[in-house]
Amino acid sequence: MDRPSIAIIGVGAMGGALLSGLLKTGWTAGDLTLVEAYEPRAAELQTATACRTVATPAEGICGQDVVVLAVKPQDIHPALAQLAAVLSSEQVLCALVAGVPISVYERTLGQVPVIRTMPNTPALIAEGITACAAGTYATAAHMDLARRVLSAVGLVEEVGEPLLDAVTAVSGSGPAYAFLLAEAMVEEGIRQGLDPDMALRLARRTIKGAGVLMEVSDEQPAGLRRKVTSRGGTTAAALAVMEQGGFNALIGDAIAAATARSIELGRQASG
Repeated sequence: MDRPSIAIIGVGAMGGALLSGLLKTGWTAGDLTLVEAYEPRAAELQTATACRTVATPAEGICGQDVVVLAVKPQDIHPALAQLAAVLSSEQVLCALVAGVPISVYERTLGQVPVIRTMPNTPALIAEGITACAAGTYATAAHMDLARRVLSAVGLVEEVGEPLLDAVTAVSGSGPAYAFLLAEAMVEEGIRQGLDPDMALRLARRTIKGAGVLMEVSDEQPAGLRRKVTSRGGTTAAALAVMEQGGFNALIGDAIAAATARSIELGRQASG
């Protein structure tokens, strides 16, 4: 299979990011079908991308190798009711729906191969990371197919489904943690006399640069931190305040809370 044909159901932020990534990495408009019920958005998509755009799954997913479901969690049951009538076990469902367990899909869709995923918002600029978990009927070949599609917006990791709640807390919600850190850096920079635009540029580039450095380095974050922390220096003074304030414990509690909430949302969806 050269390029799998793909139907994307729900072309909002994440579905739209995937669409953009696919078009930039070799897929053509003819390879893609978009399912968008909101007529003004559908017309906008068709004009902007030249992709076939339809209003319902029944009109658009027949014959597609991969069906990407990117709806809001509260819309999952109506969406699955529509899919159950037309989706076959010869296709792969790639679900980009936060918190909904694989069992919910399989209860309605039977033996359709399901790949549950957890992307994050840097997918909007093809710098995302997406974790994937295979359902009961999904084979290694199905996972490879999903990986090919999802790698259009960044890195792809395979995990067991029980770990997706932790993934959600670390990388799914993680960009917000970095944004909050940037907010705090900018606010205090301004209080210390920096021009607001300058403070923002400094925070943006610092967080971006630190992320790139972690990605290209063989060292663990702790090792990189030690390298930029001179005894008695400015960084050491700042880190001492963070340690006294329980920074690591606070981040740990935040990630634990996000994990617990993800588990709770999954139980609600199952119910």
